[in-house]
Parts: sequence; structure tokens; C-alpha cells
Amino acid sequence: MALTNFGTLTGDQLQTWSRDFWRVARNQSFINQFAGSGSNAMVQRVTELTKNQKGTKANITLLADMTGDGITGDFTLEGNEEALRAFDISIELDQLRFANRIAGRMTDQKTVVNFREQSRDALAYAIADRCDQLAFLTLSGVAYTHKNNGALRTVVGGAVNGQELVDLEFASDVSAPTGDRHRRWDATDGLVAGSTTAVTAADKLQYSTIVELKAYAKDNYIRGIRGAGNQETFHMFVTPQQMANLKLDSDFLANVRNAGVRGTSNSLFSGSSSLMVDGVMIHEFRHVFNTSGATSGASGNAGAAGYKWGAGANINGARALFCGAQALAMADIGLPEMVEDTFDYGNQSGISVGKIFGMRKPKYNSDISGSVQDFGVIALDTAY
Repeated sequence: MALTNFGTLTGDQLQTWSRDFWRVARNQSFINQFAGSGSNAMVQRVTELTKNQKGTKANITLLADMTGDGITGDFTLEGNEEALRAFDISIELDQLRFANRIAGRMTDQKTVVNFREQSRDALAYAIADRCDQLAFLTLSGVAYTHKNNGALRTVVGGAVNGQELVDLEFASDVSAPTGDRHRRWDATDGLVAGSTTAVTAADKLQYSTIVELKAYAKDNYIRGIRGAGNQETFHMFVTPQQMANLKLDSDFLANVRNAGVRGTSNSLFSGSSSLMVDGVMIHEFRHVFNTSGATSGASGNAGAAGYKWGAGANINGARALFCGAQALAMADIGLPEMVEDTFDYGNQSGISVGKIFGMRKPKYNSDISGSVQDFGVIALDTAY
């Protein structure tokens, strides 16, 4: 089968098309707006590869705080230096591809151009949307066998065939939230240890949740993103329904009425999908993990994959994410590869795009708990 040409593109034109495609895809990706190249980004993007014994991977390094108290006065410092403790995080890489095909001969050059533009937009959205889905599943510690609405993805063929996201090389690195990084909001007791089976219908997000969660994060050394004046900012991601619960909370309403700006810019009227609460940027996004698509069951199904939460597996829940710096590591290797092809003796035309990338939630050995903990994210389970 010959590579073609329906309106032949040169190598330079293909590269330009790929750059244009990735620009569109990145602009459509929600998680991309929180990505940066350094350790002060919520999503640390890695663009370089490292060779090791297991092949080519992308790596980031986490530096732990120094624990010693230094040397006082004129006592000898030489020989008493403290070694920096570094934790290397390796990110497995894989390729995700999408393609469009149109039946029928395309003889008009204008039609070819329109097809490319429409195909680019459709493929860009598909790549961006799947990257967002994978990012939030990774941060939430939920296997790629799930959809972001809690339903189980359709199994295709029953074997590894590349038609399921769980077939990605980095899918096996997804891990459940660690003990100190998994919390639940209890309507009576406040912030408690995380447990999806303990969620009740009353355990909804409210203003005090965010205040307590921020204090907990700082006490447990979640490092914020530093900005002007060395001030720390945290990002919290919630479902649209969790955001609605917050906006309807009486304490939130009182604070907005009394301390918010006057007029249409007030968050009561602006309708913004992001707002600031106690120095925490709250963002609503549809791919935050929830159980709206999960199966409603009975007590025997509590905690089982694909079921709703609570002791009776019948509570709609959502996993909000409280994120600081280096909450997620993402390998973004090279431009997408674009291929045009024809089929059926030139009567059908198609465009495919493949992107090599990878994701992983960084972990480290905590000096507080003495155990391995997620580095920059806390998962918070609530009802909605």
C-alpha cells in the first residue's frame, strides 16, 4: 500500500502540519495549562530521553529536604556534609494513534484542504481529550480500565491488542493514593482517612473542606507552586457537581457576599469554572474521577471496580485532587507523526496521527511518616 499524496505534501509541509496539529491539541488540552519544564510546575513536562539498562525512558528527579541541623560555631564541617537525597522517577513511553478515513474519490483540491483541516481538529481533540482522561486517572490512582465517570471501559477482544488504554506501557505504573495522601470529607468529623466505602450522601464538599485540606497539605509537606513574592499557590480539581455543592455551601456564600468584589465580577454571578478559596485555585473539570457512570449495587458490591461508593455501593462520589508542585510527571517526546494514505486503489483517503508520551505520579520516601507517599497530590473523596 503506497503512501500518498492526495495533494502531495513535502517533508517540510508534513512537519509544519504536525506542529500545527500539536499546537491545536495542546490548546484543547485542559491539563496542559498546568504544565511546565521545571520543578515549580504542577505538571512537570519532560522532553528529553535518558538511556538506561531497560531501554529509553524519560526521567525526573525529586530532591528531598535536608534533615540535618548543620554544624555550629567553629566545629569542623568537613566530613560532616549532608548528602542530597534524590529520587529518580522513570516514565514509561508509548504511542497513541488515531486516524480518520473518508470514502469516495477526492478530486477537488479545496475538498482535500477542508478534509485536512477538519481531520486535524478532530484528531487534535481526540489526542487532547485522551491525555486529559489519562492524566486525571493517573493522579487519582484509578486504573485505565475505568472511564473517568466510574464505568468500566469496554474490553475489546479479551487480550492485549492495542485497542484499550490499559495496553499502554505506562498503565501498569498507575497506583492507588498512598495512605497519607488519601482523605475523605466526613460531614460530621471533617477531614478523615480516605475510604470509598465509608462515603455517605451527606459528605459533600464545602468551604471548610478546602480550609482544612490546605492546612493538612502544608502540615504534610505538599509544596505549592511559588509565584510573585514567593507566595505558594495550590490547585484543586473538582467535578462540576462538586463545584455546585461548594457554591451552595452557606459558609462559602457568606464569604463571597461579604468579602467578594461587588457587581458582575463576583463569583456568585460570573459563572467562572475557576475560583480562588483561601489561596487555593479551585477548577471544575468533567474528567475529574467520579461514579456517575458506575453501577449502583448492594453491600456485597462495596469497594468493587465499576460500582458506586458507600457501604451499599449506591452513593454518587467524586475524587477531588489537591495538587502542589510536581504532582504529575509527563513525558512529551517530539512532534506527533502525521501520515496520509489512500486505500482501495485511491478511492478512499485517510489521515493518521501518532504521539509518543507517558505519565506517572511521582512518589518519595516521606520523612514524616517514614513511608513512601505520593509527592504532590492529595486525593479527596466526597459525595455529590
